Amino acid sequence: MLNHTKQYINGEWVDSTGSETIEVVNPATEKVIGKISSGTKDDVDRAVEAAKDAFPTFSKTSVDDRIKLLEDIANEYENRKDDLIKIITEELGAPITKSEKIHYQMGLQHFRQAAEELKTFEFIEERENSYIQKEAIGVAGLITPWNFPTNQISTKLASALAAGSTLVVKPASKTPFASIILAEIFDKVGVPKGVFNLVNGSGSIVGEAISSHPDVDLVSFTGSGEVGSSLMKNAADGIKNVSLELGGKSPLVILKDADVKEAAKTALTQIATNTGQVCSAATRVIVHDEMHDDFIEAMKELVPEFPVGDPQDESTFMGPQVSKEQWETVQS
Repeated sequence: MLNHTKQYINGEWVDSTGSETIEVVNPATEKVIGKISSGTKDDVDRAVEAAKDAFPTFSKTSVDDRIKLLEDIANEYENRKDDLIKIITEELGAPITKSEKIHYQMGLQHFRQAAEELKTFEFIEERENSYIQKEAIGVAGLITPWNFPTNQISTKLASALAAGSTLVVKPASKTPFASIILAEIFDKVGVPKGVFNLVNGSGSIVGEAISSHPDVDLVSFTGSGEVGSSLMKNAADGIKNVSLELGGKSPLVILKDADVKEAAKTALTQIATNTGQVCSAATRVIVHDEMHDDFIEAMKELVPEFPVGDPQDESTFMGPQVSKEQWETVQS
């Protein structure tokens, strides 16, 4: 059992101000694999205060210092490769080959790429008759989804650190352990106290507290449209910057002159990857009526190339849905 019932605030693991916990379930076995703290508004207050206190110093660090920090994080991330692949497979149910080739790699590349971008990024520029200086925004509240436990959090973290902002992060409660490993990585490489803070818990409590906190300057959220709308309303009172990446119902349009078999393979790949749990998954196909029947037959022939099975089996392409609730949503 993985019992991580502490929050990471101001450079150390501390007890939550509440006593409630949330169970994390392996969707492939439907067994509880661990528990996390169900964070409170007070936990968020402590985390935001730490981030606010750290901002004046961290925002003035040199570009070279931030490049080194991102490179150190990437190096330690690589050292934890096996741990990250293992936990993503267990908490998300991602097939182990996808945990390595997609989830692990995407998370790593965000830190690597942010360091590269910083080497040439112009924080000060003159444009026509204007002088433009780009500065860190302040305390960034980062709320991440369950479907990509390393990708979505890493892109937000890497960008915020590169800019010189300080962070309060709430990962999805269905897949929190990859984020906990990231917190351990940040701690290991010596990210300054207060720069990175992790508060686990529910969206209705922790997410709401972050989006409505008066000292949070930016809210970055990836998730559902319904929750995104609620967070925008919370942020409006403080006139915060809000960045939303929300779910969609993505169409794949196949024109009459397309190669039918190639189109069918694209369609299956786009809906089967990550068990369809992707905001840009091709969840509907618009196909010319003259090729409809041929397209359906091509799809049927290709289905065996996308086997569903045990995430620990390297031949598996699709694992389980992340939870019973998500499975029921797909059925509906």
